[in-house]
Amino acid sequence: MGWVSGLAVYAIIWWLLIFMILPWGVRPIGREDVDKGQDAGAPRRPHLGLKIAFNSALSGVIWGIVYVITEMELVSFRVP
Repeated sequence: MGWVSGLAVYAIIWWLLIFMILPWGVRPIGREDVDKGQDAGAPRRPHLGLKIAFNSALSGVIWGIVYVITEMELVSFRVP
């Protein structure tokens, strides 16, 4: 796997995982905050920094597994 394809695979894994991780632990805001003009569906504390850091680390682990599988040619994507 070249560095361009490796980067592309990492980016795809990262984006797939971020949309799976974003809803974790989200609590809606209280009624008192809705009166201040905030949307009722807005999360109280989304913890985006923590989610991005966790997502990046998990994406790296999954990318490493994909890299080992492709380098050992357990699964080949090359046309014979």
